[in-house]
Amino acid sequence: MEIEKITGRIAQDLEYLKKFTATPGEGCTRLPFTKEARDAVNYLREIMEEIGLEVHEDEAGNVIGILRGTDPDAPCVMSGSHYDSVIHGGNYDGIGGVVCSIEMARQIVESGMEHKRDLVVVGFNDEEGMRFGTGYFGSGAILGHRDESYTEQFKDASGISIAEAMKEYGLDPAKVGDAAWKEGSIGHFVEAHIEQGPVLDQKELEIGLVTGIVGIQRYMVTVHGRADHAGTTPMDMRMDAVDTASKVICKIADWAREKADGTVATVGFMNVTPGGMNIVAEKVEFTVDIRSMNNDNINDIARRIRAALERECKIMGGTYEIDTKLVIEPVALDAGMLDTLEDSCKERGYSYMRLPSGAGHDSLEIGQQLPTVMLFVSSKDGRSHAPVEFSKYSDLAKASVLMTDLVEKLLNE
Repeated sequence: MEIEKITGRIAQDLEYLKKFTATPGEGCTRLPFTKEARDAVNYLREIMEEIGLEVHEDEAGNVIGILRGTDPDAPCVMSGSHYDSVIHGGNYDGIGGVVCSIEMARQIVESGMEHKRDLVVVGFNDEEGMRFGTGYFGSGAILGHRDESYTEQFKDASGISIAEAMKEYGLDPAKVGDAAWKEGSIGHFVEAHIEQGPVLDQKELEIGLVTGIVGIQRYMVTVHGRADHAGTTPMDMRMDAVDTASKVICKIADWAREKADGTVATVGFMNVTPGGMNIVAEKVEFTVDIRSMNNDNINDIARRIRAALERECKIMGGTYEIDTKLVIEPVALDAGMLDTLEDSCKERGYSYMRLPSGAGHDSLEIGQQLPTVMLFVSSKDGRSHAPVEFSKYSDLAKASVLMTDLVEKLLNE
């Protein structure tokens, strides 16, 4: 099929999906269990149904389309990405991969090929974790990693729990466990995504074949001190939460740099209470995000953070708490599927390279249990999670063609 035709269809879908944002003109803000999420899901359902997929929404808010094969008992081939976004994010992160998977299914339908296995296309809910500080909600649910207690545990900035948000959205948190697929029912998982980094763009390459995905640990840290007058309280009589927290925070990035192997650590959010210029801080909340292909590095930095908090709070006379938001180990992606994708790149003349992913994806969650592969397309200037995020529709089209090459083989294995 002509690549121009495929490019046009992907462009049409993504341009339409750009409308579903809570911040028009200021990037894509499509948080889970919101009107914008519902509108996006409805559109994805519509285009899945148009190409002949059996479509439903599961108990976790994933939208799922199935192209039936001749053997209902054979493990399916699943492909997809996420439809949610960060706040003021881009129009390609996640949703570009969903559209690529739908386009891949469309190409298989149009080819008229018979296949043994079901092809399952998924738009996953809440990969980003932006609203509740977690992540991989939908992909975790299909693996049986989410239950009602999980939905009650995490809340957004307004104090709304996942469970409450689900009910308002029309889902029953008591049934989220029903989103789990039977063990052995999924044979392979394939995901396309924008790179979200500068490597492919700088090297002027169209496709990245992802060899592995970093592990991630995320924490919310709270340091408790005592509020006092900023002018009348001597320095040696203070319980200053900011002073204590900052002595820990300033070390975290350096601990990551010491690893010298791509390990990264980020403090991306801070909140000070009471927050007055002339008040010694009573409480500081801050997040920590640690990522590496080496899980020992992640664990070491997390250990150092706890030890430093213990030491500094003892000196200050206050206390601390650490709330674990996410712990997921690094994953190596499937070598056989990578080889097949590489062969297709060579045959079709697409420029490519192999590279690891420093960002987490639904493939990180799914790859812990199932044979999984990812391919990237170039991100202009390496920018992502920002309104300027951009990837060429023609590159996304080529990714969908490569996925089709791979999935056609998998469907009849």
